Amino acid sequence: GYDNTVRLWDATTGEELRTFRGHEGWVSSVAFSPDGTRLASGSDDNTIRIWDTATGEELRTLWGHEGWVSSVAFSPDGTLLVSGSDDTTIRLWDTATGEELSILRGHEGWVSSVTFNSDGTRLASGGGDRTIRLWDTATGEELSTLRGHLGGVFSVTFNPDATRLASGSDDA
Repeated sequence: GYDNTVRLWDATTGEELRTFRGHEGWVSSVAFSPDGTRLASGSDDNTIRIWDTATGEELRTLWGHEGWVSSVAFSPDGTLLVSGSDDTTIRLWDTATGEELSILRGHEGWVSSVTFNSDGTRLASGGGDRTIRLWDTATGEELSTLRGHLGGVFSVTFNPDATRLASGSDDA
């Protein structure tokens, strides 16, 4: 939120379970690891933080983006994290070490949404350049660019078997 925190809630009772503090800017994106033990958050302080959901401890801070981090997502096996940013880049991170594995470049504007397909071999990204781009996670190669939106693309997601991709935009 704009108060620089991430809040964890019990979805059944509505009770707030934990507040994660550490970002120096508003939090724009959060994602759970597949096993639910970690939580990643992206912020306009240009960082990604990974938290232990049980203890609230900050496990690591990922530095590298030069603009606010608008989207984060874990790979299906939890070993990778992808982030998209206002700096027009997509970055892949090793969640165990925090090492930046690759920088994907191709968008001509901010990157607002990133997501893995169901087996983690592909990424989709959407951005302010009105495009959706598909990437190979192993090589970082851009596989295709999808065009058709008249406004910035704010959200992308694969269906469960990764045969379809949905996108949301501010098309006028």
